[in-house]
Amino acid sequence: MSTGERFDCHYCKDSLLGKKYIMKEDTQYCTKCYENLFANCCEDCSLPIGCNCKDLSYKDRHWHEQCFKCAKCSRSLVEKAFAAKDELLLCTECYSHEYSSKCTTCKKTIMPGSRKMEYKGNSWHETCFLCHRCQQPIGTKSFIPKDTGYFCVPCFEKQFAYQCCACKKAITTGGVTYQDKPWHRDCFLCISCKKQLSGQRFTSRENYPYCLECFSNLYAKKCVGCTRPITSLAGAKYISFEERQWHSECFTCTQCSVSLVGRGFLTQRDNILCTDCGREK
Repeated sequence: MSTGERFDCHYCKDSLLGKKYIMKEDTQYCTKCYENLFANCCEDCSLPIGCNCKDLSYKDRHWHEQCFKCAKCSRSLVEKAFAAKDELLLCTECYSHEYSSKCTTCKKTIMPGSRKMEYKGNSWHETCFLCHRCQQPIGTKSFIPKDTGYFCVPCFEKQFAYQCCACKKAITTGGVTYQDKPWHRDCFLCISCKKQLSGQRFTSRENYPYCLECFSNLYAKKCVGCTRPITSLAGAKYISFEERQWHSECFTCTQCSVSLVGRGFLTQRDNILCTDCGREK
């Protein structure tokens, strides 16, 4: 700036020579004009935040340094942690006391930022959410509610779950009852072929469960005609004569194969014959 050239406030035109001024976008202003034109108003006292003051801001709101304080206890929040609630700024202690959850077990406040457990509207400190049986923290592990307590899965199984009479392990989902004893579905098997019986027709012998096929093969009478088992479990009809048995469809004349069901017949050693074939002999 050369000698004799004016250096004035851009707004009020007062000379700035020898005075304090502020530059904004390459334009100079006296401090009074700058504050009137550009200074932010304090949220607390509503006065402009002047050039000689710190301007503290949060979400497009501004405060004097001395006005930046907790809305409840009035302690300074400068360089301290704080929380916002309904446009109010609160220190962490006041926020916790007014708004934070209370631990269901110890009844103390769960401080913001600390780990907590929540279940059906209740909250706990992580170290207060304990298994009712072993008294160990459940943390993020699976748990099962029972009456008014909460149990880790191993403790629940030990105290409440039925034990499978086959593998002796707890039955936690589903199961089968046979002879008043509990079984896992996967453990309820045919004693002979080990096929799963859950949802299938089965029978028993000497208190052991069998699928129909194994029971028939092992214990059912055999048809003299086809040698296959005769079982009434599937609704099959059969003929019995002199300690020998036939399926109804297998009880036929040995010579001409005509059905003998409901008809007279003759015997010749181990053969059965219709009356016509018997006369020919």
